[in-house]
Amino acid sequence: MQVLNFDTIVIGSGLAGLAAAYHASKHGTVAILSKSQLDTSNSYYAQGGIAGAIAEEDSPELHYHDTVVAGRGLCEKEAVQLLVNEGRDRILELIELGMQFDKKDGDYVLGLEGGHSKRRILHAGGDATGKALTCFLLQVVQEQPNITSFEYTAVTRLLMEDGQCTGVQAIDFITGKSMLVTAKASILATGGLSRLFSRTTNPHTATGDGIALAYEAGAELADMEFIQFHPSALYLKDKDAFLISEAVRGEGAWLLNANGERFMKEVHPLAELAPRDIVAFSIYRQMQKLKSPHIYLSLKHLNPEKIKTRFSTIYNKLKEYGYDMTSDLLPIAPAAHYMVGGIRTDLNGETNIPGLFACGEVASTGVMGSNRLASNSLLECLVFGKRASEQAAKRKPLSPKQTAPAALSNDPRNEEAFLLLKNKVADLMSEKVGIVRNGKQLEETIIQLEALLKQLPAEITDYNELKAKQIIQICLLISRSALLREESRGGHIREDFQHESPDFRLHIIQQKNKEPLFIPIQK
Repeated sequence: MQVLNFDTIVIGSGLAGLAAAYHASKHGTVAILSKSQLDTSNSYYAQGGIAGAIAEEDSPELHYHDTVVAGRGLCEKEAVQLLVNEGRDRILELIELGMQFDKKDGDYVLGLEGGHSKRRILHAGGDATGKALTCFLLQVVQEQPNITSFEYTAVTRLLMEDGQCTGVQAIDFITGKSMLVTAKASILATGGLSRLFSRTTNPHTATGDGIALAYEAGAELADMEFIQFHPSALYLKDKDAFLISEAVRGEGAWLLNANGERFMKEVHPLAELAPRDIVAFSIYRQMQKLKSPHIYLSLKHLNPEKIKTRFSTIYNKLKEYGYDMTSDLLPIAPAAHYMVGGIRTDLNGETNIPGLFACGEVASTGVMGSNRLASNSLLECLVFGKRASEQAAKRKPLSPKQTAPAALSNDPRNEEAFLLLKNKVADLMSEKVGIVRNGKQLEETIIQLEALLKQLPAEITDYNELKAKQIIQICLLISRSALLREESRGGHIREDFQHESPDFRLHIIQQKNKEPLFIPIQK
């Protein structure tokens, strides 16, 4: 088994991983491990943009206020303050490096999205911000001589010694061989897990690997019940959901129910620009009320040329599906989009395991609360990617004595069985742990998942077996946490507990082989 050593390991190549790797490279050697190509990530597909208080009429204080309002009482004050203040600096830093955001007449064009009181969303290429941003930073990363990238290389376990993380074991999909990579610090930046639901906006890689790896190693997980469902994903029967950015509503698009009636004005003062949890739940209620699998998004009242220019990527993709977004009613329905909770970290991205860090969507830093404010996710990647890498650099070099764990095989004959199981679990999660939940269905889901877990081999020897175990464990963590939270708050909505409860202004912490903990937010 090949053994390699670096100062820092970064697992994942989305914006958080790239930011962490870039800043870590200033302090030593870095390995980036990605189970796919380096440019495949949720960050790459982000359409809307990145939030930053850079306008004269805006301020970090206003950005802070909007973030905590959207977070519905579960944001950690200090983390949000870091996000909105350091976030502005990280954006300006990117611009100095050469990142080109969209301008008009020499000024940055700032978009508006749900929950924001000011126009503060920078975008690039109209609606291709994630692609532009990740490609730009990827180029910067690839120019650093002390960063080594390993594509199509999946981490299968975190190496632990004396309670510390000393590196990772991984499998190279091209050669089929296993490798050990040791380092004084490992940073998980593996992204989200919404591909565990059958209707989702996420790429196929977003299956929660980092969550599962951290849980198995003994890391604390926080707020796993909070999955954000994006309100506006194209609905086509038996086809993957296609994300239609919230920025489209920011430019004035309307939501219409199956009867063609606009309904959000009666729900919230911000109408279509209410925070995502409110919009998604309101759409769900309209679908239930009128027994329709979708509602409609309408831009027919807006300037068509402006829409084609501002949302060229979305416009062209919808054309492929047979829709003209400037003149047709677009069928949409909510889809699993973003993991709000995750691996619990401190303000420097450090977990409860020495040597293990997390940043980006995989992490729970305290900034998102119970509902992410639109376009804060890319900002969080930049802020906490840098903080995690700088804290990781302070660790002393290790001399791990770790003997190589048994290597996993990757037998393609096991792939079909895994995919069948994955689809079965995804259907179960969408049906019973989706946008609206209840105790009875959550209990049924837990029983079914536990039964599936028992069917797996006691000793995992193949990568597909490992993946099966991981997705079942993650879905159990989500379901158990959702069952414990007996209230409706943010992205977590219970039919049997329809109101927020002051008793649940707390984080639910889960850790392997330990009972769940209820930790109040900091005062």
